[in-house]
Formats: sequence, structure tokens, C-alpha cells
Amino acid sequence: MYLFAVICFVLLLMSGCGAEARMTTSACGSGAVATMAPNTLTGMTTDRKNFSAAKTGLLSPNRILNIAHRGASGYAPEHTLASYQKAKELDGDYLEIDLQMTKDCTLVAMHDEDVSRTTNSDGKVSDLSLDAIEALDAGTWFNDEYPYQAESAFSQLTVPTLEEVIDTFGSEVNYYIETKTPSEEPAMVDTLLRILQKHHLVGEDVPSGKVIIQSFSKNSLLEVHQKEPSIPLIQLIHFRKKAMLTDPEVDEIKSYAVGIGANYESLSKEFVGELRNDGLLIHPYTVNEPADMKRLIDWGVTGIFTNYPDRLHDVVDGMEGGG
Repeated sequence: MYLFAVICFVLLLMSGCGAEARMTTSACGSGAVATMAPNTLTGMTTDRKNFSAAKTGLLSPNRILNIAHRGASGYAPEHTLASYQKAKELDGDYLEIDLQMTKDCTLVAMHDEDVSRTTNSDGKVSDLSLDAIEALDAGTWFNDEYPYQAESAFSQLTVPTLEEVIDTFGSEVNYYIETKTPSEEPAMVDTLLRILQKHHLVGEDVPSGKVIIQSFSKNSLLEVHQKEPSIPLIQLIHFRKKAMLTDPEVDEIKSYAVGIGANYESLSKEFVGELRNDGLLIHPYTVNEPADMKRLIDWGVTGIFTNYPDRLHDVVDGMEGGG
């Protein structure tokens, strides 16, 4: 039996980005999205040189997914094509893409609601047109903050749209997509699903796990589950203290998601073991130190978000080799 949760489950699901707490009117229409039959969770195989686990499906509980957090954001400006390209070169299993929606209803890759942290301007993404977003410098901030990783080419980087990312990498990579502020952008899910369908990244002919969608918003995930049940979902939770879920909470998550993503500092060996026994995957975020990676893998996590995909590869290789 699980210990009783010390924090209301609803608050856990809403924490981290506070998406459910604010409601605004969106000018973006929702439109209709075709609903396709669900897939089985058989996963797909890849040909990667570092993981012997590559012989198993992406959603196998025996595999450690290497999830490139905002791309290989330890080496290049987050959520830029350079960061995603670096993640591909380092054999990340997934490119993680956070989504925001522009004033003219285009999905762009950006973590924050405001552009000020990662560009040369300020203002909310939802208040800016795509033209205004694409005119921003999305890389100089990284050169200034991380001079030891700086490259002159980074100052020429722009904020990519979701379609630009998919057009660049196509089916050669796997996508781990987060819906950000979906309560403020009710058209986000429909727009996302139309793009995925357009690029043949969802549906019964696509191996399960090609795309994973995550969110702190339960409602957003339920909308995806209802409209495109073939997509595996991850419920994000930010535990304020030690990670705990009651049996009813676990059962509720299992009704629509294949696992959870949680802040790694809150996790314990017991919690990870209980979650795995209940058949859920667990993908902690954001883990950059090898010692933390090794400990979490020893506990039984099934994937890790990291800014440094190469570090995670080295840890897994060392553990598989008995190091």
C-alpha cells in the first residue's frame, strides 16, 4: 500500500507551470481533428551504437530512454535547431519540445511563456506574431551565459516553429512534446494533432512511442487521449516534498497515461519500485550529474531527461559493462 499523499493530487498535477489556474480567451480556432484507432505499446526499434537496450521497443520497461531536454541544451541554446541537431548527433532517443502558441496561432518551440530569458526581447509569446518571434535572436544569451560553450553561429539562431523542427528532422528522430499553458490556448491540442497527422507521426501505422506527449495539465492529456488515443502520454508532476501517490491516484493516471515525469530530487527507491510494480513508466527531470543518473537507474527509472545526452550514454554503457 502506498503512503497517503501529503499534497492534494490536484495541486500536484497543476504545479510546476500553474497551467490550470489561469483562463484567457484565445483567438485561435480549434478545428476538427480526425480520431484514429489506438496503437498497442509495442514500441519501435532503433539502430544506436551505444545501448544494447536498442533491441527493445521505446516503451519497454527494460529500457532507459535518453531524453534530450530542450535538445542537447547543455551544449547549444535550448529549443533551437542547433540544440536539436546536437541531440541527434549525441544519439538522444528523443528531442524534447516545449510548445507555446503565437498570437497568430502558430506553435513554436519555447519553454517560457515570455521570450525574455532566451531571446533579445521581451513579451509573452501569445502576444507576439510569428513574424515577430522569428525576428528574435535566440542564441546570443547562451554565448553570454556559457562562454565556454559559445559559438559565433549561435547568435544567428532563431526560434523554430514545431513544423520547422519536424520538417528538419522528419521521421529520423523521436519527439517528446509538452503542451505548455494549454488552458490559455484551447486550440493547442487540435493544432498539435493536425501537425502530427500531416507529417504521418501518429496513427495505427506508426510505431508507438514515435511521439510522446507530456503535460502538467491532466485536462490537456485527457483531450489528447480522447482525440488521438494512439499517442502515449506522460503525466508531469512536480512534487514539493517526497514523492508519494495513493492507490486511487495511481489508478487514475493509468487510465490515460503510460507513466509519469517527476522532479528527480523528490524520488526515492521505494516510490520508483512501487510505481514500476504498478506498470507505470517513470521519467525523472532534469538530471545532469552522472552520480544522480546512476542512482536513479539503480532504482529502476525507465528514462531520464538530461541536458547532456552523452553523459547519460556513458553512465548506461558503464553500468552495462559492469563499471
